[in-house]
Amino acid sequence: MISIILPAKNELPALRELLPRLVDLQPQAEIIVVDDGSSDDTRAFCQSAGVNCLSAPYSMGNGAAIKRGARAATGDVLVFMDADGQHDPVDIPRLVARLDQGYDMAVGARGWSGQAGVHRGLANGLYNRLASWMIGHTVADLTSGFRAVRADKFREFLHLLPNGFSYPTTTTMAFFRSAYAVAYEPIEIAARVGKSHIRPLRDGLRFLLIIFKIATLYSPLKLFVPASAVFFLLGLGYYAYTFIHGHRFTNVSVLLFSAAVIIFLIGLISEQITNLTYRHDT
Repeated sequence: MISIILPAKNELPALRELLPRLVDLQPQAEIIVVDDGSSDDTRAFCQSAGVNCLSAPYSMGNGAAIKRGARAATGDVLVFMDADGQHDPVDIPRLVARLDQGYDMAVGARGWSGQAGVHRGLANGLYNRLASWMIGHTVADLTSGFRAVRADKFREFLHLLPNGFSYPTTTTMAFFRSAYAVAYEPIEIAARVGKSHIRPLRDGLRFLLIIFKIATLYSPLKLFVPASAVFFLLGLGYYAYTFIHGHRFTNVSVLLFSAAVIIFLIGLISEQITNLTYRHDT
């Protein structure tokens, strides 16, 4: 069975159009709206539409809503989609079909036209390239919230998901690093109904921190080796400068070389700890 989970915070105008279509197109699916402390009539409308609504007494964040929905869902396939009208329910069968092909997660990948402005498009492109380098796989859309996933696989990473933004970032990187197959399915995005809850600067920095957090959790050397190399090259460059101009090997060079060695050793120890503590229960 498919469980469709929609985190919602004051998205009633979009839900009025989305839920009837969703019920009509997916009559056999379990539909769960997770009301993240909305001040509108989201809960009452869901009840009138015959849709299960999980309400929080106050806003806990998008990621928290995703976790609550995933725990409550009974389907073996979970479909996550935004409640703001951007995602089209007709695309759900295409995402689920990719799971039937052997994938563990299928992500709706937006094109350039689906980005909310040039700045968001450039930022998402940067995130995609950075995440691709971190995990060694091509990431077509790191932050897409429209995805279908096997429930048992997804729940393995609930403890990693942040309560705020962005659960897609954490989920995508965790799946790739755990050798779970991820597919990307091109989708078209409609204009959202209402105002976005994402704050570009604050949440953009948070996305970067999440990328580094997951990378250090699964492959610490991806970060520590480049950092060590930077300090080593700085030390080498400064030593070359002082040798040419004064034939001296200064304390600054010693400090930079020492920092490079220490950072590398910390990364090596972190890699070993990760290998020892990361377990996959089969």
